[in-house]
Amino acid sequence: MNASAQHAASYYAASSLLQPDYPALIGDLVADVCVVGGGFSGLNTALELAERGLSVVLLEARKIGWGASGRNGGQLIRGVGHGLDQFTNVIGADGVRQMKLMGLEAVEIVRRRVERFQIECDLTWGYCDLANKPRDLEGFAQDAEELRSLGYRYETRLLQPHEMRTVVGSDRYVGGLIDMGSGHLHPLNLALGEAAAAQQLGVKLFEQSAVTRIDYGPEVKVHTAQGVVRAKTLVLGCNAYLNGLNPELSGKVLPAGSYIIATEPLSEELAHSLLPQNMAVCDQRVALDYYRLSADRRLLFGGACHYSGRDPKDIAAYMRPKMLEVFPKLGDVKIDYQWGGMIGIGANRLPQIGRLKDQPNVYYAQAYSGHGVNATHLAGQLLAEAISGQHSGGFDLFAKVPHMTFPGGRHLRSPLLALGMLWHRFRELA
Repeated sequence: MNASAQHAASYYAASSLLQPDYPALIGDLVADVCVVGGGFSGLNTALELAERGLSVVLLEARKIGWGASGRNGGQLIRGVGHGLDQFTNVIGADGVRQMKLMGLEAVEIVRRRVERFQIECDLTWGYCDLANKPRDLEGFAQDAEELRSLGYRYETRLLQPHEMRTVVGSDRYVGGLIDMGSGHLHPLNLALGEAAAAQQLGVKLFEQSAVTRIDYGPEVKVHTAQGVVRAKTLVLGCNAYLNGLNPELSGKVLPAGSYIIATEPLSEELAHSLLPQNMAVCDQRVALDYYRLSADRRLLFGGACHYSGRDPKDIAAYMRPKMLEVFPKLGDVKIDYQWGGMIGIGANRLPQIGRLKDQPNVYYAQAYSGHGVNATHLAGQLLAEAISGQHSGGFDLFAKVPHMTFPGGRHLRSPLLALGMLWHRFRELA
């Protein structure tokens, strides 16, 4: 097995549950549905379909949870998309409200999944948005009011500047919004637990089975190096790692690098001084910081979206100064792990959930733009409902929203988006 087929050398891979080796696909199989992608999107779609009585084969090019699903910040935060009101002219005010409610339901899907299958993934409740400027705090007040209007049942509370040290041991922030219905978890363990649950329900899982070609038609033929899956329905859940497998879809999602460092385990006293309530937190800048404590009291500090397609040569050297700006007292603390990976970003920041116009038996979900942990679980449920003929309306709402193809082809997309993000950062300084 080549090195690229192994998990990234992350804290999650080093501390994960037992990682079973699922076989590579050899020979021909027939199923109701073939799912491509062994991350949260694929796993949850497969699991939900199996619960509805359909036969499912899932193909993963490397290892289950190898991509963003097994490397992300582990923050489980309410909501899908950014600025949903922008879609009012497409789906109406009621449609926007339904999407906002689905953004709350997405977290509940994870909660129920973990409870039902007893997945050991260090699920911990408590999250806080951090305000960098007074206008951020004004936005939080509007967010809290909207959550109340949606009937949100968990505690939310605005924090003023003098209260910030009850949540984070830094003078960097001017306020916050606590949300006890969001939290954090060990994402790779969640993915591994969901894979085990899917297998128990009859899903056939294959690793090291990269798809080499797809023959579209009323019956889809999905080819790997050593096998073929024939299915009535195909689901593409590869997100930032779709590459050229389907050019129409890959043109609508831009892979962007995101990076995390994990410190050595901290003393109870030091860990408590950084995050007294053990919450996950995230600031509001374009190049945002997000961080939390692991179950063994390491600080996991992430952020720094890169659009160049090239990772920093030394992730720790790149990320450590950002951590020290927030927590100068960690100057002597060792960094034990450093890793990165690609997240999928769409032009309008809304998850892309739908089916191909010219291939109505091909469904997809991608471009979670940093809200992947919960939005992938919602996508799995919506796709399974649509494929099995249960029309909840949620799938149709997402499918109605048009998504722009990034201009410039594969090589120009990243520089163009990098320029756009630079403009947003200049605006942020104004």
